[in-house]
Amino acid sequence: MRMKRFDDTDDPRRRTLIQLLVFGAFLPQSVSALAASVFGSKPDKLPEGQSIYRIDGTASVNGTPATLQTKVNPGDTLQTGPKSELVFVSGGHSMIMRADSRMTLETAPGAATSTTSVMSGLRMLAGKVLSVSRNTRINVTTGTATIGIRGTGFYMEAEPDRTYFCTCYGITEVSANKDPDSKETIAAKQHDRPVYILADEGRGKNIRNAPFVNHTDQELMLIETLVGRSPPFVFPKDIYNAPRRTY
Repeated sequence: MRMKRFDDTDDPRRRTLIQLLVFGAFLPQSVSALAASVFGSKPDKLPEGQSIYRIDGTASVNGTPATLQTKVNPGDTLQTGPKSELVFVSGGHSMIMRADSRMTLETAPGAATSTTSVMSGLRMLAGKVLSVSRNTRINVTTGTATIGIRGTGFYMEAEPDRTYFCTCYGITEVSANKDPDSKETIAAKQHDRPVYILADEGRGKNIRNAPFVNHTDQELMLIETLVGRSPPFVFPKDIYNAPRRTY
């Protein structure tokens, strides 16, 4: 099945929300004020102790319905409902979970689950997530893939028989769970090589080129802002959604 682009599938109102909020700092004051009145305040680094920036629809943390006051810690399992989205921060990690997604923020073996625990991995059980981090090594796992994250922005979609993975920027180490010969290190400046990691396509054949789909640079700017950072690319005067290249 062809995977649709973000611009084809997503709510037009939410696309406008992201563009207005992220670029609000560069807009005339009146336009920025309008964006804030319609969609809420411009994004900024979340206050100490706040984990969740926005909930659209329904979401839960460890089976309990999430609110803007809910804390998200390493060891927690998060889930979103249909037509829902969760934007949150845990430590130096900032993420957008799409609808119908379920994932666990893993801790190191033997570590207690608490607010002082450090996230060691992300297990994506189903669905889609966009994430950014810095100076942190974690492993991301799905049913078909294990990916080493080395301070990176990435987007991932987990399906039973394949994983879509885009190294938005940074360095990742991508490997197929059932095939030790399908393993690559990907270095990207801006979505240079999205891939599919497949379940069982033959030895050495389980990592394949993929198109750029379902996420935007504006979203990366948004979640970097929530942890007080900027992406390694800047385009304040350009409403730019995808790499200017073909795959």
